Amino acid sequence: MNAQAQKAAAFRALHGRDGAFIIPNPWDAGTARLLTALGFEALATTSLGFANTLGRADGSGAVSRAEVLANCAEIVGATHLPVSADLENCYAHEPRAAAEMIRLAAEAGVVGGSIEDATGDAQQPIYDFDLAVERVHAAAEMARSLPFPFTLTARAENFLHGRRDLDDTIRRLQAFERAGADVLYAPGLRDLATIATVASSVTKPLNVVMSAADPTLTAAQLAKAGVKRISVGGALSRLALASFLRAAHDMKEQGRFTWIADTVSAKELKRLFDAS
Repeated sequence: MNAQAQKAAAFRALHGRDGAFIIPNPWDAGTARLLTALGFEALATTSLGFANTLGRADGSGAVSRAEVLANCAEIVGATHLPVSADLENCYAHEPRAAAEMIRLAAEAGVVGGSIEDATGDAQQPIYDFDLAVERVHAAAEMARSLPFPFTLTARAENFLHGRRDLDDTIRRLQAFERAGADVLYAPGLRDLATIATVASSVTKPLNVVMSAADPTLTAAQLAKAGVKRISVGGALSRLALASFLRAAHDMKEQGRFTWIADTVSAKELKRLFDAS
């Protein structure tokens, strides 16, 4: 078994064991290595975090397909952990064209990835139901054709685009499950009761992203509610940039540098990078 197949099997096993696991979201090699050193078991890329590094607002067309794939390869190369990729709408509307992104991501080294039902068109933000299901089915067929167990995540994006329709979201997740998705994901769910309702409505593992959920929820509470995988999306990147902006404002407006006391030491960074 080659290294990618071993990582794929390990990633699949995380979804099959009891309880929930946390899959944090690095945006470059450095953050991937730090999270690896801290002992996490798997990583996932973040489209928003990566767009931030390029000085672009996250959204449709902000980052090219080639740039996303290069970022996947960079993060894979920085860690021994399994990596899953945020592939947005897979850079195509037509099902077979979207499924091609799964193959390309696998070639970049990831062992899992997502396809979402957001179109990138503000006038019609969510794909029609039948097309959304066809896209997941095509992606699942592509995933099954790979020489290792690629973990396909299907995302129902209603709640991120002003469509707070829980019934339709559950209907889509159930259809995505039947279409072959391995993991289900509805970003934008906030409260524990809603999360538990969604988890009980599907049989495949559910991913919940904490960047949109009630931040007081704990991993233990989410696991009890039926969640299998917990991610944070671009939240770590936004946290890092928040600290950066606070320090920059302090320098510009107050001429102060007291924020330096809160920085991580070069010695600690060296220790963590060496450990990874």
